[in-house]
Amino acid sequence: MPKLSIIIPVYNEERTLLEIISKIERVNLVDWEKEIIIVDDFSTDGTRRLLNSLGDKYKIIYHEKNYGKGQALRSGFEKATGDWIIIQDADLEYDPEDYKKMIKKTQESQALVVYGSRRLHHNYFNERHSGHVFALGGIFLTWLTNLLYKTAITDEPTCYKMFRTDLLKSLDLQCQHFEFCPEVTAKIAKKGVKIYEVPINYYPRSKDEGKKINWKDGVEAIWVLFKNWF
Repeated sequence: MPKLSIIIPVYNEERTLLEIISKIERVNLVDWEKEIIIVDDFSTDGTRRLLNSLGDKYKIIYHEKNYGKGQALRSGFEKATGDWIIIQDADLEYDPEDYKKMIKKTQESQALVVYGSRRLHHNYFNERHSGHVFALGGIFLTWLTNLLYKTAITDEPTCYKMFRTDLLKSLDLQCQHFEFCPEVTAKIAKKGVKIYEVPINYYPRSKDEGKKINWKDGVEAIWVLFKNWF
């Protein structure tokens, strides 16, 4: 039975943490096993209290200080024992039911990497966005990625990225913060591995609702794309 390791980086997500775990648990992957790995990046709200209440049902990693999302993901990758790894944010912007589409793509195409694209969804441009800056920034980063690395993707900064575990662990990732997306995409592309995409649902939140990424992260993403290209 194949196993999917679901890595959830968490920082101050007490309002949504239990709900996203419940959503993941309800997803029926039929003949796939799920491994849930939660990495708390030194939350200062009630997140740790909630995690402590879960007992030993999941793999839970506690950072001794706040490093950033990239480091939290890398900590999770180290503990993953699944055949595949997928990223899951702790908020409710992404729907775990879309795991099924991504798994199906791996079975149809022998893919090693599958991204869930928000922009391939037929309602994307008619739905609420986090803001024009976020939307335009994502479009620009995707365009720049395709230009530099000769890829043909539609959504570089999507959260839903699924990888063969052995491939992901071979990449020597150095990310600390939100630069995980451009770094992993660049290193996958430089290996000549094709990135497949499937349309996914997206329910964005605003900065007032807790969205943490900002324009500085966009600048860092551009730098990381160029750095890895050179």
